[in-house]
Amino acid sequence: MALEDLRLSMILTLAFIFGLTTLAFVFLLDVFGLASPLAALIIAVVFNVGQWLVSPFLVELFYHVRELPYSEAPHVHQALEDVVAGSGLREKPKLMIAEVPYPNAFAYGSPLTGNKVAVTRGLLSTLSREEIAGVLGHEVGHIVHRDVQIMTFVSVLPAFFYILGRMFLYSGGDRDRDRSGVIALGFLSLLIYFILSLANLHLSRIREYYADYHSVKTAPSPSVGAARLMSALAKIVSYTGRIKLQGAELRVAGFKELFIADPDRAVEDMESLEGYQLARRIAERRVTLADKILELFSTHPNIVERLRRLEELGRYEKL
Repeated sequence: MALEDLRLSMILTLAFIFGLTTLAFVFLLDVFGLASPLAALIIAVVFNVGQWLVSPFLVELFYHVRELPYSEAPHVHQALEDVVAGSGLREKPKLMIAEVPYPNAFAYGSPLTGNKVAVTRGLLSTLSREEIAGVLGHEVGHIVHRDVQIMTFVSVLPAFFYILGRMFLYSGGDRDRDRSGVIALGFLSLLIYFILSLANLHLSRIREYYADYHSVKTAPSPSVGAARLMSALAKIVSYTGRIKLQGAELRVAGFKELFIADPDRAVEDMESLEGYQLARRIAERRVTLADKILELFSTHPNIVERLRRLEELGRYEKL
């Protein structure tokens, strides 16, 4: 997927999200006046902004995250500095380590904490230095593109309709006719919530492609950038899939959109990857209808599609 296609897809997705929200909001205002929709909007905004501000502390508590001293991993700090230098960031994000065994990484932060990039203990023990640099390029891409802020903002919209739908379903009306009308609006609001949630997931997947593009762009060359990130993603999926098949519990509920790869899809993705390896080329593997349906409900792109597009980026002489 070329950069222009990514931009167009992102713009169309945002236009759909805001367009549908505006139409539905105006309709509800016309039916109910200001009180109920405005109350739901205030609740949704307060909840999502509060979650954005507090979530870094929860992430660090949940994953046992601490700052990674330079003396403990100088090569990781150097890789991050190299990526930051090529990204135009004015300040290097704090480098953190999460004491969890499976390989992954994530960017996070808020105005209260500043920007941070965390790598897991499993990532440091699994990937090579070049592969770690590719992963850091991806995570810094999320910071450069302000993905945490964007996804927090658009998450307000489905949350608004979810809260409004529950308000309608539980409030009802004074008469049977009123009650049936309010219940119908409640289900309509929940339907809009579901549609917007799917649109948000699509936007999240676009942002992942954007971050991959940034990783390749900030590498010494597109071919080097694509190769090292492809290798890193393959290892992450393979190792995480093996851990899951062994029955280990991955505690990622609520935060998986932060990671470079979705741990919940690791087994399915590992099977997809092995299928490609047997065929020797990712581009030759057919993505099934089941793969496409599963992708609709995932924060991350299908691993085969993702590696295929990285392979395409690697063919460019310059990005």
